[in-house]
Amino acid sequence: MAEAVTQGERVATPKRASDPWADLTLTLPFFVIYHLGVIFLPVRNAADLVTQELAALANHSLLAYGGLTLAVGAVYVGILLALGRGHALHWNRFLFIALEGVLYAFAMRLVASYVVGRLRLLTGDADGPFTGAIMSLGAGFYEEIAFRVILFGLGAKLLGLLFASAPSYKTKLITIAWGLASAAIFSGWHYVGPLGDPFELRSFVFRWVCGLAFVVIYSFRGFAPAVWTHALYDVWVLVL
Repeated sequence: MAEAVTQGERVATPKRASDPWADLTLTLPFFVIYHLGVIFLPVRNAADLVTQELAALANHSLLAYGGLTLAVGAVYVGILLALGRGHALHWNRFLFIALEGVLYAFAMRLVASYVVGRLRLLTGDADGPFTGAIMSLGAGFYEEIAFRVILFGLGAKLLGLLFASAPSYKTKLITIAWGLASAAIFSGWHYVGPLGDPFELRSFVFRWVCGLAFVVIYSFRGFAPAVWTHALYDVWVLVL
């Protein structure tokens, strides 16, 4: 029984190519730039639960808000250095993850466009390149936390515990099914709320395919590549 539990958990839990420290380090610029820019916009990413709290903590002072945002980044960098993980900040790691994100974004656009045509992932219209860039960074960071880390990642771990004694092929099928379901939830989320798009099957399938691509990237490469791919794809469509 113990062997079956170990096997089930191993199969159902997504494999990670990087550790959480590296992932957070490689996505820290997105967090900082998004929060420094979004305060000047009339909209927020729907998955962003931090900006409102930071603004309230800063008593709605732009100067204090900017200071708090930079302080969050500085504290994290300080923790990395104190733990001897300063190598995670080396420029070549950011260059590699950027190139990887560009490659995945290009491949994802080719596949998704082949299925349903050229569309985008963001909900609502971007008013100018600045808004498009900032909202793209927020979508990449916060939506990947919400839909890949929490929804898919934690969901897969729970399913691994629930079906720990099942044969390995069944746990693989369950994980694949959950990946498909979580991608569908990600797609459907874009039609909810005041800024949601009117539902169209074509755009739903497009976002579902993109969600599946993010699930695959997250499972085999980690959180940071999924964030970079998501953000760079949206920047490509909305800004470039």
